[in-house]
Amino acid sequence: MSIALEKNKDQNKLLVADLNKKTAQMKLGGGKSRLEKIRLQGKMTARERINFLLDENTKSIEIGTLAGYDMYKENGGCPSGGVIVVMGYISKKLCVVVANDASVKAGAWFPISTKKNLRAQEIAMNNKIPIIYLVDSAGVFLPRQDEIFPDKDHFGRIFRNNAKMSSEGIIQISAVMGSCVAGGAYLPIMSDEAIIVNKTASIFLAGSYLVKAAIGEDVDNESLGGASTHSEISGIVDYKAKNDQDALNRIRALVEKIGDNPKAGFNRIKSLDPGMPSEEIYELLPNDKSQPYDTLKIIERVVDNGSIDEYKADYGKTLITLYARVDGWAVGIVANQRKIVKNKKGELQFGGVIYGDSADKATRFIGNCNQRKIPLVFIQDVTGFMVGSKAEHSGIIKDGAKMLNAMSNSVVPKFTIIIGNSNGAGNYAMCGKAYDPRLIFAWPGSKIAVMGGDQAAQVLLQIEKSKRKKEGEKISQKKEKKLLNEIKSQYEKQTQAYYAAARLWTDAIIDPLETRKWISIGIDAANNAPIEKKFNMGLIQV
Repeated sequence: MSIALEKNKDQNKLLVADLNKKTAQMKLGGGKSRLEKIRLQGKMTARERINFLLDENTKSIEIGTLAGYDMYKENGGCPSGGVIVVMGYISKKLCVVVANDASVKAGAWFPISTKKNLRAQEIAMNNKIPIIYLVDSAGVFLPRQDEIFPDKDHFGRIFRNNAKMSSEGIIQISAVMGSCVAGGAYLPIMSDEAIIVNKTASIFLAGSYLVKAAIGEDVDNESLGGASTHSEISGIVDYKAKNDQDALNRIRALVEKIGDNPKAGFNRIKSLDPGMPSEEIYELLPNDKSQPYDTLKIIERVVDNGSIDEYKADYGKTLITLYARVDGWAVGIVANQRKIVKNKKGELQFGGVIYGDSADKATRFIGNCNQRKIPLVFIQDVTGFMVGSKAEHSGIIKDGAKMLNAMSNSVVPKFTIIIGNSNGAGNYAMCGKAYDPRLIFAWPGSKIAVMGGDQAAQVLLQIEKSKRKKEGEKISQKKEKKLLNEIKSQYEKQTQAYYAAARLWTDAIIDPLETRKWISIGIDAANNAPIEKKFNMGLIQV
């Protein structure tokens, strides 16, 4: 192994080790002492509940583990958004599980908690798979209520989605396993079936203290909204469970009896491991995101052995388009080629840049995948579209618009992996978050930004200098350098993968070796939602 490959390997393993460290910290929620306090109350922790619920020895993926990372410091933080979302198998059926983490501010809802819950519902709705709510929450975090309560994509949207899913026949089952108060009380009752755990769970619009203050009534919480009250008097729950384990077993029994729905019919055969060790990805992917590399070699270590059929291999070479299989599933892959290539005229083209011929090729390939009902996988390491007079005169905007149209109007499920840079319009054309990928996830060290850090810092510096000069401030060379470093540091922080994951711009940051699992589970979920629309390019035709 060369020194360069050895260096890549070491750096990427360090990135993965750092990811594992940060993830482990987030999974502690409010900390070990708070988790132990929950156990002393006779309850299971949120993660223990999910682990008990999922089938043993099956694969699962966690959405938004890093949600809230390095946010809300003035409020003590909100690890994983105070809610855990996992897609996995219950009684052999793929489900989304949403569990409030009572160790984080008693499960109170922060703005990112709402966003994460809505993302979980979106995944269930898009894929038409059951969603399970394990409720244990003190309700809205009042100091931030203005960011949670009134807007379109705030707290109320969750209940709107409950109603929409019910009308579409998407199964919702709730287990109230702790507090369930105020507006949050509607979620389990708007589910198809609701379970409540005796003695440790309660449901009410207002607790005993608020009832006393509002109407002067003296009543304890158990009489007001405990398990016996709601299973014997109000009748708003369907089952009373003895304890957490009993409630979770009830969920498993209910899911086990759900009938099969029509499938989308995506093609799958026996899975094969990649022909080359997946661990070699660490050697092939440079830590320096400006360095060229051969993306095809990375793809070969993700897809099933011998499954690659490259489409238009000698045309539009800065984008790779190919058919392959991942864990047996047929996929169409659109990936940025990061090595420098020559076009048909013998001209050099920069890796990671989308040229007109590349966009044309991708447009046609996306159309083919839609015609053949093949899910699309976008692998992003893109610096943007080609600029300059030559590109403009050749119609780069029109070529890019065609690709954007094809991708936006695609009816087959799309999955996006950010392995390096994700810049500008390249993020859009390669199916960024705004274009509804069923899952979007990133590798450690990846970056998302409107443009590269150096270019952006220079632009922002000029704006800041102009502003200060108007205010009469003289800027020395030394001061300018300091200002540039401050601007670049702040900008670079906002481009980091962790900044994006914290805000749920991506569903997760994963070890590259987990890529096959994420794609496979994603397609398995999507296969539950038959395609009901026909592919149409819209106004801009090929």
